[in-house]
Amino acid sequence: MNTLINIGRSFGSGGGYVGQAIGQKLGIPFYDNALISKVAEESGYSKSLFAGEEKRSLFSVSSFFASNRLNSYMDSGIVNDDVMFNIQSEVIRGIADKGDAVIIGRCADYILRERKCLNVFVCAPEEYRIQRLMKEEKLTEDEAEKLMRKKDRTRETYYNYYTFGAWGQAANYHLCIDSSVLGIDGTAEYIIDFGRRAGLIK
Repeated sequence: MNTLINIGRSFGSGGGYVGQAIGQKLGIPFYDNALISKVAEESGYSKSLFAGEEKRSLFSVSSFFASNRLNSYMDSGIVNDDVMFNIQSEVIRGIADKGDAVIIGRCADYILRERKCLNVFVCAPEEYRIQRLMKEEKLTEDEAEKLMRKKDRTRETYYNYYTFGAWGQAANYHLCIDSSVLGIDGTAEYIIDFGRRAGLIK
């Protein structure tokens, strides 16, 4: 059984850092947007396919695909959001087939719903997230709050549209955890302990 850990996160909660710490502690690959893009490129897609935040929008074929992968996804010269999601799903399933993985975002919990995975949502109080964003992104408090709300709204819309679920709702995950309580390392260790107790981490 491969160890597959899918992590959803509210923006500014440090969920990506938590996922990276889990990967380092377990010695297994960690996949965020940049690394999923790399895998996509190695599979024959352009690395720009998954660049940027999760969102629903239209893209031209010529902008995103290597020529040897065009035919199966052409639709009147346009790659729409649903086709893009199908390609993303193919790449993520390929990652899961290959071996152990920590996957950040991208509806991975839904895409891999028929497999044995640990699904986690990392959250934190708004004030904590705003302070983190102010420090890390060099933003004013107002800028940080606006960015946080925009990114959360984008993630929620994307997740809910493709999974027919509710982003961040506890019932959708094995564990929801507030990263502000234990910090990045402590949160990662707690998730690992939980996963092992649940029989979902080797």
